Amino acid sequence: MKLLQEKLSKYDAPQRAMAAGIYPYFRMIESDQDTEVMISGKKVLMFGSNAYLGLTNHPKVKEAAIDAIKKYGTGCAGSRFLNGTLDLHIQLEKRLAEFVGKEDAIVYSTGFQVNLGVVSCLTGREDYILWDELDHASIIEGHRLSFSTKLKFKHNDMDSLEKQLQKCEPDKVKLIVTDGVFSMEGDVANLPGIVELAKKYNASVMVDEAHGLGVFGDHGRGTCNHFGVTNDVDLIMGTFSKSFASIGGFIAADESIINYLRHHSRSYIFSASNTPAATAAADAALDIMLSEPERIQHLWDLTHYALEGFRNMGCEIGHTSTPIIPLFIRDNDLTFLIVKELFEAGVFVNPVVAPAVASEDTLIRFSLMATHTKEQLDYALEAIHKVFKSHGLVD
Repeated sequence: MKLLQEKLSKYDAPQRAMAAGIYPYFRMIESDQDTEVMISGKKVLMFGSNAYLGLTNHPKVKEAAIDAIKKYGTGCAGSRFLNGTLDLHIQLEKRLAEFVGKEDAIVYSTGFQVNLGVVSCLTGREDYILWDELDHASIIEGHRLSFSTKLKFKHNDMDSLEKQLQKCEPDKVKLIVTDGVFSMEGDVANLPGIVELAKKYNASVMVDEAHGLGVFGDHGRGTCNHFGVTNDVDLIMGTFSKSFASIGGFIAADESIINYLRHHSRSYIFSASNTPAATAAADAALDIMLSEPERIQHLWDLTHYALEGFRNMGCEIGHTSTPIIPLFIRDNDLTFLIVKELFEAGVFVNPVVAPAVASEDTLIRFSLMATHTKEQLDYALEAIHKVFKSHGLVD
């Protein structure tokens, strides 16, 4: 055996979970992505999706994707930088910039590539990147590629952020990067506090709105809009794989920043451009987001109902106030076991375990879509209460 295989063969955590019958990953879905899905011939309620507005199966979104394939084909066969720019891309970029309140925007092939390509190239060797310790992995990978000094601040802790800002040389660029809504625990960034400190220390701010768009703000414009700080945030990032019911991502900012990124962001320049179908689907989802605000209202009605239900049940749900609801288990194997038992009861949820979080912070991620019904939510709450009670997690 070669040294590489010998080293990697020692990693057997998945095999051990499989042997115990509690391996929860790569469950094969045999139907459309909706509030109910088919897995191994079994119908289960989907409470593990990021499609907050429930648009992945919307007829207008599917029709837009099909029409785009008929006109443009299935792919662009090159990068945006060379032969891969369609009029569809330009149209969507203009709409997204206007939607989030910025001068310009560019579309990437995935949301991960946005953060990877933006965070890694905006600042230089003598500059600083300041990041929340619970930022998404794509932000972390982005700043790992940067030559700038990286300073981590405690989660949503403005005193910690200010102490890190005080370490920075006043005449150097300082970029604060944070999620708007944190993807695992569902809490919201203190954007007013971050903006206040950014002004005090002449820093720039980038907000990842992956889980905020379609949920917060006027017609789903995100947490920056919700807090009224759009003009004070320099870069607004978003993904298409959540509320936009597609795949891809974008960054919006002033023209000077976007111009620089178009010519320096490696994950943009050296990746094949977003497919016609994905681009058109995101564009159609934006149409629905703007024309059907009742979807967002229903999502919030369900969210408040679910939060009340979990609190009354006695579940530990942290500081969430969003459709992402963490149910803390605080034990890796027990988290896997409960996910399995809930699946057997007809409820699909996602486990979040070490190393994604500390082993004492493991949780089940329960997420809502605007297309869920109150009856479906009641069923899930009842099933969770029964399983949690059997393990002594609630009374």
